[in-house]
Amino acid sequence: MANHVVIMAGGIGSRFWPLSTPEYPKQFIDILGCGRSLIQLTVDRFKGICPESNFWVVTNRAYVDIVKEQIPGIPATHILAEPAARNTAPCIAWACWSIKQEDPEANVVVTPSDAVVMNPEEFRRVISGALDFTSGHDFIVTIGIKPNRPETGYGYVKAVPVKDADMEIKAVEAFKEKPDLETAKKYLADGNYLWNAGIFVWNINTITNSLIAYKPNLAKDMENMLATGQVDQIFPQCEKISIDYAVMEPAASDGKVFTYPADFGWSDLGNWQSLHEKLQKDSGNNGVVGNVKLFECNDCVVHTEDARKVVLQGLEGYIVSLKNGQLLVCRRSEEQRIKEFSAN
Repeated sequence: MANHVVIMAGGIGSRFWPLSTPEYPKQFIDILGCGRSLIQLTVDRFKGICPESNFWVVTNRAYVDIVKEQIPGIPATHILAEPAARNTAPCIAWACWSIKQEDPEANVVVTPSDAVVMNPEEFRRVISGALDFTSGHDFIVTIGIKPNRPETGYGYVKAVPVKDADMEIKAVEAFKEKPDLETAKKYLADGNYLWNAGIFVWNINTITNSLIAYKPNLAKDMENMLATGQVDQIFPQCEKISIDYAVMEPAASDGKVFTYPADFGWSDLGNWQSLHEKLQKDSGNNGVVGNVKLFECNDCVVHTEDARKVVLQGLEGYIVSLKNGQLLVCRRSEEQRIKEFSAN
């Protein structure tokens, strides 16, 4: 029973403009200044879990050449080019039906392409444990991140202990939407709530049977699409729905979903705030990437690797980013307006 890894890499990363653009989004950028893009770091942390020949990437058709360039070891037939964005359920279904054709006994991990993991050794230990758990069982495992703050930007899972099971793995009682601050504080104090990292582990029969049971129309679309090869005709007509709504929530109600509580320095790196948290900071709590000289600056995040030299003085709590001749300077407190700024 071989392991396969599916990387979802279709997003356009609009909250990271100008660093991330629809032509070249954040998953393909060296956003941490470490010499590897986010999707390359994703591949790196699965070393030992499976060979590159067992990786699959589902992405926008416009990004296929970038994927080939950045992950040269992946078979061309494993790069699934979406003709339209249909959310995560059709994306995952396409990958899993394709895997089943090649390996009907596969064990599968599905992961976003743009998260950051600071402790890859612990990550591999957790993923290996989850794969062991799903390989012989009709169960789904979602990786739950132990929260260290009352975070309103993530969904949560409520975990409950399982009798006669690995002590680390718990049952999922419910999935929770992104909470308000008061609810997030209650979740943190309760101790049984975990951040939903969007990393899923299952065997190939469990996920395809689950989709047949909970979303028969989507399953039928996949059967037809793979039988006829009519991706352009069928995929854009698939129901636009997340895997959480399509499978995870109904499967949790049926007692089939478990979670592995983990702490491996995870962040979904969804905005400048999360990047600031992951960058090394100077004495003024500034996080920088590029040749940047700061004077009397505090609490800033600066990403200007395109520039030969950047000198900033007297900024308090700003985002500064330069990419391909486009410059953003805005208050960190206003980062939710970046989409608005870049549209004008």
